Amino acid sequence: MKWTGVYFLGYVILIGGLVAALAKAGVLSTVGPAWTAIGIVIALGFGVMIAVSRSGKKESIEIER
Repeated sequence: MKWTGVYFLGYVILIGGLVAALAKAGVLSTVGPAWTAIGIVIALGFGVMIAVSRSGKKESIEIER
């Protein structure tokens, strides 16, 4: 598994933990399911952007014949 995938997996686990903590505290019941889903999608989008940006620099390789 590439490091980008591992980073994103860790981010998803973090978001899952935060959602579980908010549900246990009763915060999600006051927000509503639609806004909860929107927030999770936005957080996962940020996770993808961060994982891709930390995947390393891209370099071009020139091959001489």
